[in-house]
Amino acid sequence: VQLQASGGGLVQAGDSLRLSCAPSRRTFSNNGVGWFRQAPGKEREFVVSVDWRGGTTYYSPSVKGRFTISRDNAKNMVYLQMNRLRPEDTAVYYCAAGRSSYATSQRRDYQYWGQGTLVTVSS
Repeated sequence: VQLQASGGGLVQAGDSLRLSCAPSRRTFSNNGVGWFRQAPGKEREFVVSVDWRGGTTYYSPSVKGRFTISRDNAKNMVYLQMNRLRPEDTAVYYCAAGRSSYATSQRRDYQYWGQGTLVTVSS
């Protein structure tokens, strides 16, 4: 399953962006889906995940209260609404489909990855 992440861009601190993730083929409506990010020179880190129904979510403490993950299985889409963006949120954001239907924070639990979309937040 190839995933397509989109919606990144250049914004100012305090602005909002909404990222989207969709599989290019098949469906991921039965999979947990996560968002990870990788800033220049840093390791890829977990941001947020959602289970297959959208009922269970996990957030990194650094984004909790500012970011919201949601999914629309009828449209085969997962979204990441990012509010009150900060310069430290600057990174390439990747969506990933899990090996199971659960929401997890571990990279090893994700089998399919998208190519990433760049989010740049200026101060």
